[in-house]
Amino acid sequence: MGQFFKSIRQVLNLFSRAKLQGRMSEGSSMDRIKRNAQEAKETIEALKTELGVINRDYNSILAKQLKEENARLQAAVDEARKKLIGLEIQNGVKQVPLPEQKQLEPRVSTPQPPEPAKPKKKKEPKEPKPSADLPLDIGRLDLRIGKVEDVQRHPDADALYVLKINCGEAQPRTVCSGLVKYIPIEELRDRSVLVLCNLKPVKMRGITSEAMVMCASSPLGVEVLIPPPGSQPGDLVECQGFARQPDAVMNPKKKIFETVAPDLHTNDQLEACYKGVPLNNPGKGNFVSKSLKNVPVK
Repeated sequence: MGQFFKSIRQVLNLFSRAKLQGRMSEGSSMDRIKRNAQEAKETIEALKTELGVINRDYNSILAKQLKEENARLQAAVDEARKKLIGLEIQNGVKQVPLPEQKQLEPRVSTPQPPEPAKPKKKKEPKEPKPSADLPLDIGRLDLRIGKVEDVQRHPDADALYVLKINCGEAQPRTVCSGLVKYIPIEELRDRSVLVLCNLKPVKMRGITSEAMVMCASSPLGVEVLIPPPGSQPGDLVECQGFARQPDAVMNPKKKIFETVAPDLHTNDQLEACYKGVPLNNPGKGNFVSKSLKNVPVK
């Protein structure tokens, strides 16, 4: 710093001397003026250099002071952390170590060759559902001959029988029927019956019923329809003029049976009919009721 102020004094002296000489002798030579100007220029350059050194020294001193201050603050923070951890441990606070953070390496993505375009599959037209455009008539009902192989009272419903009916399939069907009030249990054993086989199975007091025994029904009583002689379990039942094309299982939402049922009845000859046409086991005959004429069949 002393050198810096000394240089400033030299510049000032040079200018003062030059001014004084100009007053004393206006005719002094140009050489003396040039020499004084050169000395002033050199002194200014020396000042610039000195200023650069001073700036570097000052920055160095300031950086050192800041580092020392940071170190003191870090030490104070560490001390405060230790005291806090000690207090937490004394009060039963569990200490969980922080996981070490690993520096992630930048991923270098390698360009992948484009996948070959897959040929578009032609959409095949969907086949219409079999029952979509079928008429709502008796042809949609899967009526078959069945034989009662076993019959018991329902353990949880006094008005129901539980029947095992052979419909010509691998296993007999379980059928819950509300015939207790109308037909003695002895009359049902080993009896041939007309069975509706494509109702949706439904639980009746805990037992799943898989079909329905068709009967002539009136306020006077209920009678199980009698198949023609020679009928065998699994024989398919037809109605002339109505193509037999039953659904696998009738959708309850479409109310197919509810639509057909009002046209099922017995006639004057006790025959079970649909719209006046008798139900028939081909080559063997028609179905009849024992005594009920002109009554609904259900």
